[in-house]
This record gives sequence, C-alpha cells and structure tokens, in this order.
Amino acid sequence: MRLRTKLLGSTAILLLLAALALVGYWRYWPHTPPASQHGTVTQDIAGTTVIVDYIRPVAHGREPFGDIVAWGQLWTPSAERPALISFSTDVRLNGQPLAKGKYAIWTQPRKDNWTVIFSRDVNADHFSYQEGQDALRLPVGPRSGGHMDTLCFYLPVVDGHAAELVLHWGQVVVPIQITTP
Repeated sequence: MRLRTKLLGSTAILLLLAALALVGYWRYWPHTPPASQHGTVTQDIAGTTVIVDYIRPVAHGREPFGDIVAWGQLWTPSAERPALISFSTDVRLNGQPLAKGKYAIWTQPRKDNWTVIFSRDVNADHFSYQEGQDALRLPVGPRSGGHMDTLCFYLPVVDGHAAELVLHWGQVVVPIQITTP
C-alpha cells in the first residue's frame, strides 16, 4: 500500500512538472500575428496632443472601397473596434469646432465626397454606430494618392497651429485640417 501511494505521488509530481513545462513552452511558442495590427499616431500641434488609436485592416490586393467597404456604407476606419481619436484641447476640424475629448471615428465613403463622423460613443461595437451620439459631422473631399495596402492615419503637414490628418487606404486619401487655439 505504501509503495502504491509513493508511485501515485511520484506520478502526480511528474505530471505536474510536465504540465508546467508545456505552459512555459507555450508562452514562448512563435504565434502567428493578427492580420490587422494595432496602430497609434500621436502628434503635438502647438500644445494640443492628438492621438489616433486604431486597428489597421489590410486590403491584401483587394480594392478597399467598393469591394471591402461598400460605397455609401457607414464604416469605421479600423478593424475589430472603432477607430478612436482624442484631442487634449478644443480644436477646429475643417473650420468646424470640436471640444477636447475622445471620439470614435465613423465615415460614410462616397466616390466624390465623404462624411467623417466624430461620435461621443467611444465604447461602440465595430458594427454598431449609434445615431444621436455625433459630436461633429464633416463633409470631406477625398483625393487620390499612391497605393496603401494597409489602412494608415498620418499627419504629413504640421505647421504652427495647423496640421493635416490623413486617412489613407488603397489609393484614397481623406484629408482633415486641424487647427488649434
């Protein structure tokens, strides 16, 4: 009986050590990265901090607009969750005032004119735009640019109290002018 108890105890210890070794190995196992990766852009504009936080969808050779995203469809320029933008002070976007704070970005892309929406509902699901939460709706004229397979936000121009924030995917570039106090 004592021998059996010792064997069972030894077996249990060996199984526990094997399980711990597997957990340790799994932790360092090379995982496949997600297709859409997290992106963040931070820019100071004359004392105002602008942060864009989003998940970067990839076109993988497809046409982003008209194929992945239907023209006229409400869409957030992010994968898995809405794109978020925050401003540390009040700003003007294309001349329109927007109070400091954090907003979810939604868009309605059209070939000739986009609507860019800054929503107060920052906890929305990726597919759940909530009407009545808009802080600002901007009409924005898109322009053409070089092909960008992975969606990107960037600020190509920062000058004094002004900057241009760009949403760029495929060959579509959507510029938004930011001015600070």
